[in-house]
Amino acid sequence: MKNQQFYVKTARLAVPIMMQNMITIGVNMADNIMVGSLGENALSAVALANQFINIYQFSCMGLGQGASIMTSRFWGMKNEKALKQTIAITTRICLVLGILFTVITWCFPEIIMKIFISEPAVISQGVSYLKVLSVSCLLMGLSLAYSNVYRSVGNAKWPLFSSIGAFFLNIGCNYIFIFGKFGAPELGVTGAALGTLIARIFEFVFICMYLIFFDKKIGFRIHDIFMKCQNLMKEYVQISIPVVISDTLYGFGNSAVSMVMGRIGSQFVSANSITLVTQQLSTVFIQGAAQSSSVVVGNTLGEGNVARAKEEAERFMKMGIILGALSTIIIILISDPVISCYNTPETAVIAKELMYSIGIIMLFRGVNSMMTKGVLRGGGDTRFLMVADILFLWVASVPLGYLAGVVLHWPAFWTYFFLKIDEIIKCFWCIWRLKSGKWIKKISG
Repeated sequence: MKNQQFYVKTARLAVPIMMQNMITIGVNMADNIMVGSLGENALSAVALANQFINIYQFSCMGLGQGASIMTSRFWGMKNEKALKQTIAITTRICLVLGILFTVITWCFPEIIMKIFISEPAVISQGVSYLKVLSVSCLLMGLSLAYSNVYRSVGNAKWPLFSSIGAFFLNIGCNYIFIFGKFGAPELGVTGAALGTLIARIFEFVFICMYLIFFDKKIGFRIHDIFMKCQNLMKEYVQISIPVVISDTLYGFGNSAVSMVMGRIGSQFVSANSITLVTQQLSTVFIQGAAQSSSVVVGNTLGEGNVARAKEEAERFMKMGIILGALSTIIIILISDPVISCYNTPETAVIAKELMYSIGIIMLFRGVNSMMTKGVLRGGGDTRFLMVADILFLWVASVPLGYLAGVVLHWPAFWTYFFLKIDEIIKCFWCIWRLKSGKWIKKISG
């Protein structure tokens, strides 16, 4: 019965998250196909511009997941005040980050694009894309953070409903504004940014407004944003801030990887943007299980049952091994159909090499994601994870990938393999940490 309850609880959280991830992938795939029809320069411009936006997205996801470590624990403790205080602190930080990135993206889009690539045609289209998308930064940040809070208290359905609405809105608006349908102007890359902005406005209204004005499960209201939180700040800094730092620097690291790809050439960038959809599709089960594992383990520790939390952690690790192997199989099966969807035959050979390399990486990413984004975070071991994320990305992946691709001009397979070698290292590093038992940290509230 215990095993059955474990899998039922995991499924209730994981399945909506998986479905939400599938919807996000569908949007990205549709965007790539529509933008890809405009040409290789447009596809590269959007892919590289989104790499900068992803830095902010990683920061907000880190902020939301860091907060969810605490809110899942407080939910298990039935500590309503500490739960609201955590949301209040998260909201304040999210507002500051959102304003900062909006200003930077709006004022310096050309400088941002030149960091990634030197081709004027790509830079010009990237600037147009960033100008429009900058407005959405503040809205996206709060939506991401609050979605994680919902999941931490066992409500994964509401973020799913939001994504379903955003999915249809984004694809519809992209079709209208990219190609100038139904009397709208033909805006190309700018139209893609406008469609994304409209979808994010919808998500903000759906997620944030409901939490603040209508939700009764958490009971958080707008006046709670200003509540006193000094008693929780030290714990918040110790537990949540390392996740924010880790994910932000990981976002910078991924952008550095994109810079390496940009220096190799626009064809490599285009090929990678094609494979991104495949990567996301193949890891949808991993990400759903990983995020649910953080909540499940956090709730169990909040109830004070350490022995059961360790048992659940072991199950999630084995689940990661199985899902990693499943992801590799999915990549093998869908790589050819995905590549054939894009009107970029000159990049097909590179994309195929990348697919094979990704297939090997996925064997390790299953356990890596389950530990770094799930179990160990749920246990509050965020400082250890921060060191692991930053160290292996910047000491191994970025320099080795640069050496292989830019200096030695190795084939795309090996270049990508070394750009992602941190996934392999962290897999074994995190298994060792789990076995040590040092990953469970006390959160008092």
